[in-house]
Amino acid sequence: MLALAALALAFPSGAKLVVMHGYADYTSALLWIQADTPGPIEIAWRAAGDAALRRQTVDARAADDNVALVRLTGLTPGGGVTYVITGDGDRREGALTAQPRWPRAADAQDLAIAIGSCFYLADADPRWGSSTFGGGYTIFDAIAARKPDVMIWMGDNLYFQAQDELDPVAMAARYRRQRAFAPLQTLLTATTHLAIWDDHDYGPNDADLSYAMKGESLALFRRYWANPDYGEPDVPGVFGYARWGDVAIFLLDDRWYRTANRMRDTPAKTMFGARQLEWLKNALVYSSAPVKLVVNGSQLWNRSNRFEGWNHFAHEQKAFADWLLDQQIDGLVFLSGDRHYSELLRVERPGAYPLYEFTSSPLTSRPANPPGERDNPDLVAGTYASQRQFGMIRLTGPGDDRTITLESYDERGALLWHQQVKARDLRHPRSGTARE
Repeated sequence: MLALAALALAFPSGAKLVVMHGYADYTSALLWIQADTPGPIEIAWRAAGDAALRRQTVDARAADDNVALVRLTGLTPGGGVTYVITGDGDRREGALTAQPRWPRAADAQDLAIAIGSCFYLADADPRWGSSTFGGGYTIFDAIAARKPDVMIWMGDNLYFQAQDELDPVAMAARYRRQRAFAPLQTLLTATTHLAIWDDHDYGPNDADLSYAMKGESLALFRRYWANPDYGEPDVPGVFGYARWGDVAIFLLDDRWYRTANRMRDTPAKTMFGARQLEWLKNALVYSSAPVKLVVNGSQLWNRSNRFEGWNHFAHEQKAFADWLLDQQIDGLVFLSGDRHYSELLRVERPGAYPLYEFTSSPLTSRPANPPGERDNPDLVAGTYASQRQFGMIRLTGPGDDRTITLESYDERGALLWHQQVKARDLRHPRSGTARE
């Protein structure tokens, strides 16, 4: 019998297998595994309350950087599963939990979602990149200690350097090294992980649709993250949809279709591309979730942003804002990274509820304090923090009256600021919202 293991096991000294919990649905969950050398890996698992021991053997192939992905099946909503992974002369044990599902709004469970962006790890060779730019790696244990149900990585999850940008072998080596980073290991199995990219884990700084190696970059992203989906069959990218409980999560790709930032701002200039925006609009209208998290790398609604942001794609941004008003989409909260500080923006809209954007950055990169950001008229007082940090989004209360608490924590896990928003205050006056 497999013993019920702790949800987060310390990374064993000398271990050859790296394990990450990918997306977990109601009845199955993705388990991501990286080995040191090619060869067979056996996974055995047992769902709670199930007498059956399930097994699967997969090959860690050199062509895939010795990475394998396994779907653990036979789970029940909110139920646990224990697993044992054997291969490459190593053995790992662990446990994870399928996401909950409740039939009545009154039965809604409390949910906790962690967010973060900008994970810089200095290059092993000091000739490349800054050796002092990254630090504060205890932040990953601080996130794990908060016991989130899900963590959303919001881009710049690693930083390609100049020697990587046209060399897919170097790009892959950076992924392997960063994923095996010892301070990260507890967090990788402490929760479910979802991810998008921004410029640094897509390509060069401020990269756009012209990046020549973006096909190789997309292949690596799909190899190293275990989202439920990526793009559409004929629309490539890392955008997609996920859910956890009664929260709908819309993951955006702000790089693959992005017009060059310095291109003249005309109606043709785009951050997302027409096909991705078509997908997003339909997905938002289709969803009946009381809380809809829209996640992007660059900031979306910061009118004071002098750097990368949707405000520099003003025609596309305004067209989408007008569409939101016309369609009366309820329950929106926007999440972003990139800026190397945290803040909560509240953008007022005539005749509609305000749009909130929670920016959380950086995890381990160097913090920034751009001039003028503290004076942003849309900034919620007391929510600006220029230091290494991560965010938490908590949902509490019955499903038809959720309270959303937005929190920012420093690298040691100390609370920097928090704000509460009621889901009922994110609704248009004449529309109702049913639980998804």
